[in-house]
Amino acid sequence: RALEISAAGKHNVLMIGPPGSGKTMLAMRLPTIMSPMTIEESLETTMIYSSSGLLQDDRPILTRPFRTPHHTASEIAIVGGGTNPKPGEISLAHNGVLFLDEFPEFKRPVIEALRQPLEEGKITVSRASLSIQFPADFLLVSAMNPCPCGHYGDESKPCTCSYSQILKYRKKLSGPILDRIDIHIEVPRVPVSEFRKNTTEESSEKIRDRVIRAREIQAKRFKKNNFFNSKMTPSMIKKYCQLDSTSQDLLEKAVEKFKYSARTYNKILKLARTIADLDNSEKI
Repeated sequence: RALEISAAGKHNVLMIGPPGSGKTMLAMRLPTIMSPMTIEESLETTMIYSSSGLLQDDRPILTRPFRTPHHTASEIAIVGGGTNPKPGEISLAHNGVLFLDEFPEFKRPVIEALRQPLEEGKITVSRASLSIQFPADFLLVSAMNPCPCGHYGDESKPCTCSYSQILKYRKKLSGPILDRIDIHIEVPRVPVSEFRKNTTEESSEKIRDRVIRAREIQAKRFKKNNFFNSKMTPSMIKKYCQLDSTSQDLLEKAVEKFKYSARTYNKILKLARTIADLDNSEKI
């Protein structure tokens, strides 16, 4: 459900859970429920891959990219640059998904370098002799363990980390970065009893149909094919995310209780708008 909302409104996601709970599998399935690429998106992405020498048989890119750099990757490999500047992983994920597994294990400068592209959809690489701007409008999907050993809060296996170790691990992700991730979701371990159940789940195709309908609502609302709810400015939020008095009271109480920032307040409204679109509802 969280990834369906993410795909519908292009909301960045952080999944938190123990090893083996399915975080990577969920991320890898995300492109199968996203809306198809438009011609403009396909051309943009193809040009990036062509300039990087990554086009296969000179064929255009017709499916959304899914990039999974390792946590040992350098800042240049992720954001781009070098002696002869080339696009990095965030640009190769343009119009697609950038999946960062073991998110806190990435180098701190790499994580902080994501701020500009997450906000603006582009990255500027500056060198002594030149400055180059690469497109980097991607959907960030990140995953992390709840603690260094991975078992904090896991009922099936005790955690061996101290409180200070857990705090140090989680502090690797700064507030400004977490503020730019709309959906934070816990992914608990699946009980072994669930493996034996013969339940029939929804297909990706059905979920994708709902995502496409929500995308069409957004395209009509903003009069742009490649504009998502997650990109709404404060003035757009005021126009399209109006609440009734009961909902407004609830939101204000939550903001006061949890000391949410203005960005988080707007983030909640953007998510609510996407959920309403998936429900084909004009009102939140």
